[in-house]
Order: sequence, then C-alpha cells, then structure tokens
Amino acid sequence: MATNILMPALSPTMTEGTLARWVKQEGDAVAAGDVVCEIETDKATMEVEAVDEGTLAKILIGEGTEGVAVNTPIAVLAGEGESPEDAAAAAGTAAVPAPTPAETPATPPTAAPAAAVSAPVPAASSSGGRIFASPLAKRMASQAGLDLARITGSGPHGRIIKVDIEAALKAGTAKAEAPVAPPVAATPATVPAPSGPGGIYFAESYAIPHRVEKLSSMRKIIAQRLTESKQQVPHFYLTIDCEIDALLKTRKELNDKLAAAKRDVKVSVNDFVVRAAAIALTQVPAANAAYDPGGLVFFERADVSVAVATPNGLITPIVKAADAKGLAKIAAETKDLAARARDGKLVPEEYQGGTFSVSNLGMFGIKQFEAVINPPQGCILAVGAGEKRPVVKEGALAIATVMSCTLSVDHRVVDGAVGAEFLVAFKALIEDPMTMLL
Repeated sequence: MATNILMPALSPTMTEGTLARWVKQEGDAVAAGDVVCEIETDKATMEVEAVDEGTLAKILIGEGTEGVAVNTPIAVLAGEGESPEDAAAAAGTAAVPAPTPAETPATPPTAAPAAAVSAPVPAASSSGGRIFASPLAKRMASQAGLDLARITGSGPHGRIIKVDIEAALKAGTAKAEAPVAPPVAATPATVPAPSGPGGIYFAESYAIPHRVEKLSSMRKIIAQRLTESKQQVPHFYLTIDCEIDALLKTRKELNDKLAAAKRDVKVSVNDFVVRAAAIALTQVPAANAAYDPGGLVFFERADVSVAVATPNGLITPIVKAADAKGLAKIAAETKDLAARARDGKLVPEEYQGGTFSVSNLGMFGIKQFEAVINPPQGCILAVGAGEKRPVVKEGALAIATVMSCTLSVDHRVVDGAVGAEFLVAFKALIEDPMTMLL
C-alpha cells in the first residue's frame, strides 16, 4: 500500500520548512532509517530518515521549495509488491490542499487534477479559475509585476513555485500588462516607499550600485524574534567592570598544562565567562529565571546559551549544566558546538532552550554593548574586550586589564537588585578565578 512521506516537525515550534535537497530519487529503494531528504529549518539543515521501507514512487515537493507546512505530503512511497507507477497514480487522486484565506480567489477554484503529472502543465487562467501557486511564488510575482496566468508551473499538479518565477524573470516573460496612464508633469526623482506587504525595496528603487541578498530562514526568524523581544520585553541594563589580569594568568597556566598533557583543547576567556556566569546563577538563583504568563519560571540548572555568528545569522548553542562542568570540558564542548553551528549541523535540542545567554564581542575590540534578550530567557550578558585602563588601588594610580560586562534584564522577572547581585557574584568569580576551580 502506498504511504505518504510527510513534512516532519523537527522541533516543537516548527510550522514550516524548506525542502533543501532530495537524497533519494524517484525509483530508488528505501529502507527504514535511510536518509531520504534534507529539510532546512530556521536554524539548521537536518536529515529526514524514512520510517517505512519501499520504493520512492513520486516526489511531490521539489528541491528548494520554501514554506512547506508541517504534515504536508512531500513524497509517495510504494509498498512491497506495489508498482511505483500505481502508487504515483494513486497519489495524484488526493485533493490539492485548500488555499489559505489570503490566497482564496474571487472566482470558484477549478477541480483538482485527477492524477499527478510529472511534466509541467500551464497554470489555470486567472479569468477561468484558480491559479495554483505557492504563497512565495505569488508574492514574488506580485512584486515583479508578473502575470501568473502566463507562467507554466513545474510543481505538483502544475503548481507554480519559486523556480518558475525565477525562470520567468530571467527570460523576461510573463510581464503583466499595465494600463496606460495619462501623462503627468515631471517630478524630482525620489526613493519609492517599500513595495508589497513585506516592505521589500526593488533594485530600481536605488540610484547607487548594490545587491539584494535573499533572506534565509534563520535571518527571518532572527528578525521576528528580536523585534518581538524589543517590543514586548521591558529591557534594562546594568554594567560592571571586571579586572582580568589574574584570569589571564590562570588561563595561560591551564593552557600550558593542557598542552603538556597533549590534550587538544585550549581554554578561552569566554570559557571562564560561561563558567563564572553559570556559578553566579547558582549563587543568585532568582536571576536564573524566565517570564511566563502563567507564572515566573525558576530553573534548577544553569544551561548557558553562547552566541555564535554563522554565515546565515546568529545562533545560540547551549552548554548544558555549565555550573557542573570544568573549564576544559566547557572549552571542548563550546568549540564543537560552534563548529557544527557554522556548518548548520546542530540538532534542535542543542540550540533550543537555555536559561541564560552570553554574547561576547571582545575579540572584535568592542569595549561595551547592550545585547537583546533571547526570549523566554530573563537575562543576557554582553561581554566587551579586555583592555588596559588606569585604576586606583590602595589610593594610588595603577594599570589593570579591565573588561566591561553589561547585563540586559527582563524587568518582568528579574528586578534591579537581583541583577546587581548577580553581577557582583560574577565579578568576584572573574577577578578571583581560582574560586571557580574549586
């Protein structure tokens, strides 16, 4: 019996994804556990394994298709003794999913095709019935002034998808006929307002050379979550200066010992910061909290999210139970997580969750900054560069290596006094690093 392969939910919050690549092709044998395709989520590209065995009879969603909703059929698997042709034909009898309210046309939709077809078929005319097109394709066509009725769809059931719009743009075809407007007096050139609901500026809006880079799924989620954070979370900021000369000395001694033991790990200043933050959270548990409409959530473990820059945007892999791990363990774990984050190979449980975040821009020479809270966490610590500064010690002027750290706090869950108490505990650990080795 034919079985539908569905778009999986790769994380609890996932509602849609991009079908990045098919590993198996039509006609290939599939065993349970085989990787059949790769799905791009907002944070990583993940492999999808088959749970049944059979033959891949029909691919319903092509590579590169964006916005595929969870539980949407993406392929058909023919069972044992069933011909792939019969399974593919049976799949074609399934009704095309109904359009969302925003997509519903004014005229009644045409009937769904009786069978799936592999060759592209023309889309229905806008005057004769519904035009089958993905939301992304509709938006791209609207922004580019293309008439969907003039475009041939290559997706399932002749559905117009992203690649069809791109092909039409490249060929210079399917331009919609614009009505002839009466002549108007010339006006000075201005930059037009954003076009379309997404606020997208077109290339012709700019008088200088430039390029437009398509938003990745990760960048879209970053934009959405951080906008919500700044709009909905009442941030306040606390800054403290930490002298790190003792820390730098301890770091060098530890790394010398690790090198002598031929261990492939090197402790960084940020590893000290992660451990100090985790221990400070256990000392000030009121800061290890999150806001929830149902009540304040206080965590019993310090899982520290560490901000990592990747080509597609920022991701925060988690050092779990960092308060219970030594510096060498934190260093090795952070190095591994950061490398896999940049390669898009993290699994959801490695970057979703966390009770507290650390963002360090010290390696770029940034003296001080205020980070945006990563909801639903209650705090994020922004770490600046260590630099030589004049300080007063025992009534005399001296020089010390000082690092400014700023705590961004969600005032709904952490009060100013609690935030200050956390920073005092953190500073004590950083300035006397031997205490975090006990």
